[in-house]
Amino acid sequence: FMTVQLGRPKQLRLYAGRDSLPEREGCQKEMQVEKEDLTILYEDNHLIVVVKPQNVPTQADSSGDADLLSAVKAYVKEKYGKPGEAFIGLVHRLDRPTGGVMVFARTSKAAARLGEQIKNGTFVKKYLAVTVGTPRDRAGRLTNWLVKDEATNTVRIVPAKVNEAARMAVLDYKVLEERPPVCLIDVHLITGRSHQARVQLAGLKTPIFGDARYGGAIAKGHNLALWAYELRFTHPTTGNAMVFKVFPPADKEPWKRFPIDRYINVSRPESRY
Repeated sequence: FMTVQLGRPKQLRLYAGRDSLPEREGCQKEMQVEKEDLTILYEDNHLIVVVKPQNVPTQADSSGDADLLSAVKAYVKEKYGKPGEAFIGLVHRLDRPTGGVMVFARTSKAAARLGEQIKNGTFVKKYLAVTVGTPRDRAGRLTNWLVKDEATNTVRIVPAKVNEAARMAVLDYKVLEERPPVCLIDVHLITGRSHQARVQLAGLKTPIFGDARYGGAIAKGHNLALWAYELRFTHPTTGNAMVFKVFPPADKEPWKRFPIDRYINVSRPESRY
């Protein structure tokens, strides 16, 4: 069993770019990441676990901005002297405005085995979110049908499976603390749909702080307050339980309003390999 703690994410350098992203992205400022800026929590011959900065795409997109997947490939290629392009398997994603812990596979076998864990529900992803307002029920499970509009890159809740594009989205949430008008919530994604937590929490009339796309012009100028703080899975080769936790930027709004340490419990690693 292994638990890895990153006490606080390091401050990544901001590179020259637009003063702000389009409001629909809900982003404070464009960031780019290069291989020397990577915060690496763990790596071996099968996996590499990193911290994704906010406002950086997980993989290359139409924006042409630097992306995390390419940065990880460049890091592995340089460190290990790989000829050609290094293989890095993308097994899950975070939305561009969302930051936090991610795992990439270094072999096709590891990618396939992690993919199976995602399918059978043993790959656990937990998030912290700060919402504007407090859900009526302090804990619960949200189940909704979601449809994505690819043209506008937006997702909406629909009352039923209206067409083949509709996908069921399920998450569990728990209110941790209120600091009116905002609220700290623990979110466990059961499924992994695009914009899922953002859309489902907005559906409760408690949009995520800073989410201009789904919550209106709330806290404009601040990053989206959604952070992937915990990742749990079984190592695809050794079978060991892997647990990674990373703190959100606690000195930034709105995180600094809450005692984050109280809610992210971290034990010392029992083994290293």
